[in-house]
Amino acid sequence: MSNAQATDRLVLGLDMGTQSLRAALVDLKGRTVAYGVEPIETTYPRPAWAEQEPRQWWAATRSAIAKALEKSGASPGQIAAIGLDCTACTVLACDLEGNPLRPALLWMDQRSYREADAISATADPILRYVSGRVSPEWMLPKALWLKNNEPDTYRKAGRIVECTNWMMYKLTGHWTLSLNHVAVKWNYARPDGGWPLAMMAKVGLDDLPGKWPDEIVPLGKGDDRLSARAAEELGLKAGTPVAQGGIDAYLGMLGLGATNDGDVAAIVGSSTCHLAQCKDGVFGSGAAGCYPDATVEGLYTIEAGQTATGSILDWYRRHFAAREQAEADRRGVNVYSVLDEEAAKVPPGADGLVVRDDFQGNRSPYKNPQARGAIVGLSLAHGPGHIFRALYEATACGTRHILEDASKHGLKVHRVFLGGGGAKSPLWLQIHADILKRPVLLTRESESCALGSAMIAAIAAGEFADLDEAARAMVAIEKTVDPNPANADAYDELFAKYVDLYSRLNA
Repeated sequence: MSNAQATDRLVLGLDMGTQSLRAALVDLKGRTVAYGVEPIETTYPRPAWAEQEPRQWWAATRSAIAKALEKSGASPGQIAAIGLDCTACTVLACDLEGNPLRPALLWMDQRSYREADAISATADPILRYVSGRVSPEWMLPKALWLKNNEPDTYRKAGRIVECTNWMMYKLTGHWTLSLNHVAVKWNYARPDGGWPLAMMAKVGLDDLPGKWPDEIVPLGKGDDRLSARAAEELGLKAGTPVAQGGIDAYLGMLGLGATNDGDVAAIVGSSTCHLAQCKDGVFGSGAAGCYPDATVEGLYTIEAGQTATGSILDWYRRHFAAREQAEADRRGVNVYSVLDEEAAKVPPGADGLVVRDDFQGNRSPYKNPQARGAIVGLSLAHGPGHIFRALYEATACGTRHILEDASKHGLKVHRVFLGGGGAKSPLWLQIHADILKRPVLLTRESESCALGSAMIAAIAAGEFADLDEAARAMVAIEKTVDPNPANADAYDELFAKYVDLYSRLNA
């Protein structure tokens, strides 16, 4: 029996992450009918380098869509529109027909650190949107690296674009730029007239705009349609509307329903990404950036993050949780369920343990890649449950520190949504609510990036007028985790120690 009735109207969300492409068939109430998943390979030619083959992206798209259609029993004619999200600042050089000239530089590729320093050294006023510094992950440093180190590739490139731009071209046969990407990762700012041409000229990138498409389209907008060629390759219907795509985490924010002024989305996985919407810019904080019109036109999106959160828990599991793993195997449950049981027996504050979660440096609010983690206050009375709870508490303290820092610079937090793998642990959720001292909202759909892509597809199909209307219809708040007032004093004391410990370790 098929999951989709012949009369059902569905939308297709394409979610291209680092490790896989997910094709999600979603109904107009936001319920997922079927997923198709296909892995994507990453190669690491040198330390700090990371590359992917663009042709594999398209092959993965074909396979994942075929799997989703087969699982659902849906027909191509039921798909009202297509939405897309991809990793941010995954940069590729190709000709005007989209043929890659070399593998793409994946978002995590750090080879252009010297170029990033050179761009930051211009001290151009446009850099206030990124707290004064560009990242080697972003478009301009990577393009400058190509020009400096592979001049033939740079010269031959008709297009130097991102994964999303290339995928939109493959789907539609039409080159566009995503306002979401250029506002966040390309130093484009509408309030300042758009492109930072003077800054680009200072570093020798005055010719780069000639390698970019001219048309900039806001997230979810545009009149593009699936081309006949793409439809034949993907097994879909030609002429299906294709919404302008964007950055995966930003679509994840939409998939959590964080579309209004004062909404904050914390997407908790191996790392934690914090995204907030606000009417007025937040400048001078330790956030990664403040981006006008990046998601919802007329609002700024604030981005910050913790480099390691879930990955710290995995580090503990791999090295120190053999006993808990054996117990989990005996009971046939996930090891984190056993670890949570042990941590839940420990009182808030973990009997004096304080952990700094800077195991891979500090992204926000200090921007210190040299910072390192610490577990302080150990005694012979402490056990595994204490340490695991203290790790949970440290990651939640990191989120509180980021939000308090941004609030000091003007961010007004009204609602906090939490998604990602971290939303699966009731204990971790409660600790977040208690330490933040505010309710945490959880949604029905855990794959928020794919849902966000489905939401912009629904807008392109004419089902909803805007992101706010789509969120009201397709995002369901499944649960609210309220803070426990009895834990407030203990966590205020812990948070003060958490902040002080950074100063002591990094003096």
